[in-house]
Amino acid sequence: MSLELLMLGDAPVARLVEQARFAETCGFDAVWLADERFYREVYGTLARIAAATSRVRLGPCVTDPFARHPALTAMAIATLDEISDSRALLGLGAGVSGFAELGIQPRRPPRAIRESIALIRALLRGEQVDLKGEVISFRDGHLSFKPIRADIPIHVASNGPLGQRVAGAVADGAIMEACGSVAETLAFAAKVRSGVQLAGRDAGAVRLTARLNACVAADGERARDIVRPGVARLLGRGSLKFATAEAQGLTLPPEATAPMANAPYAEGVKPYLPLLPRVTDRHVDAFALAGTRQQVRAHIIELRQAGIDSIVVRPLAGDGVPVEDTIAALGAIWPDVMAADA
Repeated sequence: MSLELLMLGDAPVARLVEQARFAETCGFDAVWLADERFYREVYGTLARIAAATSRVRLGPCVTDPFARHPALTAMAIATLDEISDSRALLGLGAGVSGFAELGIQPRRPPRAIRESIALIRALLRGEQVDLKGEVISFRDGHLSFKPIRADIPIHVASNGPLGQRVAGAVADGAIMEACGSVAETLAFAAKVRSGVQLAGRDAGAVRLTARLNACVAADGERARDIVRPGVARLLGRGSLKFATAEAQGLTLPPEATAPMANAPYAEGVKPYLPLLPRVTDRHVDAFALAGTRQQVRAHIIELRQAGIDSIVVRPLAGDGVPVEDTIAALGAIWPDVMAADA
């Protein structure tokens, strides 16, 4: 099981570099940077992080095939792989940020992701490609340099069954946001496994990753309160799919979320703060990773035993708990996590 850090480019590049370097010293295995419009540019920042680290793997989590053509993604990720001495990872997803501002109307995301992976892998192999897909096209072209690796790992982020099956069929890993409960993990694993089986791949071909907002503090309730607004946004937006949330009683009534229906994505958690009284600790535990070291350790072990292979955490700060505290705490408990029976 690997421990991985997700950062948003909402801080100065120098600070992002320091957080990545600190995570490496704390034992993290990978550092991801969100390709989120309109924060710091993802590949330029990742190049700086690559120069400041020596061991962690690096990549965008996630980029999409609509705002950035997958051929340009192939070019960028191959360049990052060269800069980082073969440490690059690629995360692909449907995306959402900046689409309204850029006038983008995404079409058939699962198909677009499948076609993107085929194109990217062919370009990384040094092939001349002429692709006229249902969504993605590329006219008789190739990369004008030789990538140092053709097999850069590609992970697909999706909360929907179609995207998860695509991950199982063609990707090296599947990432699910807010997959913090055992029930959701089992459903996630089943969808990915169905894609693996349909493609005739080996059962263990695809790593399962839970992407979770996180906070670890001596006061577990304070830690939960720090991540609670993010959970309120998750529930209020209603854009992510969960196979088991309704059955677990973890959805909010439509009349509570209706006033936030048209809240702009760029507004963050602010429009959803009126929902906070409805967001219980059960919600927080199902969709995030928060509490004391002991509570978080137990939570991660549950997810590991349910089939999760990697945890990608986005540490949240607040109320006297800096991001570095959560990074250090997760690094400290990780040996215990790995020592527990899987």
